[in-house]
Amino acid sequence: MYCKSNFVFYLTLSSFSSRCKTTCPDGWIKFRWSCYFHSTESGSWTTGRANCRTRGAHLVVIHSAEEQTFLSEFTMVESWIGLTDRDKEGTWNWVDGTPLTVKLAFTTWTPRHSPLGEEDCAHIIAGVNSLKNWNDLSCDTSLRWILRKSHSPGKGKKETLE
Repeated sequence: MYCKSNFVFYLTLSSFSSRCKTTCPDGWIKFRWSCYFHSTESGSWTTGRANCRTRGAHLVVIHSAEEQTFLSEFTMVESWIGLTDRDKEGTWNWVDGTPLTVKLAFTTWTPRHSPLGEEDCAHIIAGVNSLKNWNDLSCDTSLRWILRKSHSPGKGKKETLE
């Protein structure tokens, strides 16, 4: 079942509505079909990823400019996102296995981004242009992280939490 605001089926409206509501755990923020949480602790990218898994979430995967803008407003300190080129230098992939799209990549990296060296994990920089606030750092740097849980009732697709 897909949940669309312009679809109303009179006889099952109440059961349809209850199945289409996205609820987030206490302290999490809803944006579209997902719930987001900004960690209160700091650690390496790997520590952040492990913490996300223990909460049934993952480091945030950003799918659109709208989501990027939301996260930029949501994030007040530099924070890990689920993007890395650890496997192959210069080939950026999200934690769900999807590659970074060129369209999103060209709008998001800060001028201080350096694609070379041992900076293999991406983070959002707070307080700068929301469409140019990604940077890469050593994965061992201690930062907070952004967690994301996806809730898409009826679509049957689960994101990989590897």
